[in-house]
Amino acid sequence: MAEALKHLIGARNASDTADALSSAWSDFPRDAFLADILPGIESLELMQRGQLIAEAMRLHLPRNFAVAAPILMATLPVDRRPGLTGWSLLAFNQYIAAHGLEHMEISLDLLKALTPHFTAEFGIRPFIHREQAKALAIIGQWVGDRNHHVRRLASEGTRPRLPWAMRLPALVGDPQPLLPLLTALIDDPEDYVRRSVANSLNDIAKDHPDLVAEFVGRHHKGASPERLWLLRHASRTLLKKGHATALANFGFARIDGIEANLRLATQQVNFPGVLDFSVSLSNPTEQSQSLMFDYAIHHQKKDGTLNPKVFKAKSLTLAAGQSLTFERRHAFRPITTRVYHPGEHRLEILVNGTSLALETFTLAASDSSVDTNDV
Repeated sequence: MAEALKHLIGARNASDTADALSSAWSDFPRDAFLADILPGIESLELMQRGQLIAEAMRLHLPRNFAVAAPILMATLPVDRRPGLTGWSLLAFNQYIAAHGLEHMEISLDLLKALTPHFTAEFGIRPFIHREQAKALAIIGQWVGDRNHHVRRLASEGTRPRLPWAMRLPALVGDPQPLLPLLTALIDDPEDYVRRSVANSLNDIAKDHPDLVAEFVGRHHKGASPERLWLLRHASRTLLKKGHATALANFGFARIDGIEANLRLATQQVNFPGVLDFSVSLSNPTEQSQSLMFDYAIHHQKKDGTLNPKVFKAKSLTLAAGQSLTFERRHAFRPITTRVYHPGEHRLEILVNGTSLALETFTLAASDSSVDTNDV
């Protein structure tokens, strides 16, 4: 069994932090710091452990954040000088976000220095939320930094809907201030950075689909293979939803006369199990057509309603008069991100975002992983 996430931070991290702070500041009260942490840390979850260490930092570092910041900076690795890395720096993020808001330039500079050694994407968000224009002006200068972790922080930390992080409602409502930053990073040499840009654009597309489709269209012509991948990944939500402009950006027009025949191998799937199905696509017209073939599983929710989830299947060109048949398997197995409920489900075939076929099947509870009590 995998070790619980909370154990990523523990007494060893607290001791390493105490040693680093003592080396950076000779007056640091190491024993009192650890006395505030060690008795209670093992009973806490991951984020609470970080908060406990951050609170001890507040109690034992200089109360003036501008005085405390250089001490924190001196604990980070520089060139060949060793320093704190990894999960020990979660508490630094939490401390800076809680106590550095009145010192934005100092705090963001510290988070910029921290991010090559541990993520700072959560730490910069309170600053964006508090004073967006000023924070983005500083973060915007990072797009040309020589360190790819810093460049990625500029895109990842500003995502309007970054998973597991505080939402940035002003940028959810109006993402225009992010577009110059994302444009500057669209051809970054690191895939790590380009993937973050694509994810940010996909975030924006959930609230402003036309804006992202137009952005992708403007940057599509003459694009390198790397940029084309970024733009396609940025459009994934729009393509699944059949957004007309997004489809057109990648050569998928509205379908004309395409027919689909869907056949299920069984009307009941025992959990865990597999749904086997076949799809025949036919083009009776006199024109070849570029098609994006996807399928959606409409999962039953706790309240009995159905919620669709789209899965990518295949892109193809169907010649005039041509028919093709595809065999597919969809697995139903325990996963951490979904609770399966037994009962009626549906399989829907989507071609260029248009629904062409729909069949119903039953998911049966043959394993305790399906929660029959919640239906």
